[in-house]
Amino acid sequence: MLASQHIQTNYPSINLFDKVSLALQLMDEYEVMHLPVLSEEKFAGLVSKDDLLDTDENNSIASLEYLLIKACIKSSEHFIAALQQAAEFNLSLVAVVNEQSELAGVIPSSELLKIAAKFTGSDEPGGIIVLEVERRNYSLGEISRLVETNAASIMQINTMSENDSGLLLVTIKLNKIEVSDIVATFQRYDYQIRYYFGDEQYANELKENYNHLISYLNI
Repeated sequence: MLASQHIQTNYPSINLFDKVSLALQLMDEYEVMHLPVLSEEKFAGLVSKDDLLDTDENNSIASLEYLLIKACIKSSEHFIAALQQAAEFNLSLVAVVNEQSELAGVIPSSELLKIAAKFTGSDEPGGIIVLEVERRNYSLGEISRLVETNAASIMQINTMSENDSGLLLVTIKLNKIEVSDIVATFQRYDYQIRYYFGDEQYANELKENYNHLISYLNI
């Protein structure tokens, strides 16, 4: 999941002395809102379409140098660094540079979403349980053990601190859709369940009994 594994080199870059009109043309052609800007072969920043539209098309990009977004990541960094920058600066693509600050390529935000989906396991079937946990009581080992006692495995686990309550929200992605037994296990151990998403065994049994009844009435 390193940035170097997801670099795309088919997106253009522009020079400080290129005209605004060229940058706008390339943005329309490649359907992006940002482009990397180079100065003497080094990465100088990202120019945004919004800033370009506010200036004369005959001006050079250098006239907007003070507005360039000084955001990039190294090719050796984890893709999460790219995701963080895309969110922080609302970028349509993230610039990736080498150790010499030369542009290695970009990662489009659309590609980041696909990588994030794979990373979080959201592209795989399985139930989701969200626990409310006091930070001092959080134990990954115990949570894993309770899941495994129900013949299930954790495919992905994420934690997020809730500002209002101070609680830790623990989101668990499971390798099975049926979650009622796992929810019941957590409740027996006094875990507070915020949400859960998945099939419940009792609902399945109710549906099966209903189908049996309908079949009987149709005889």
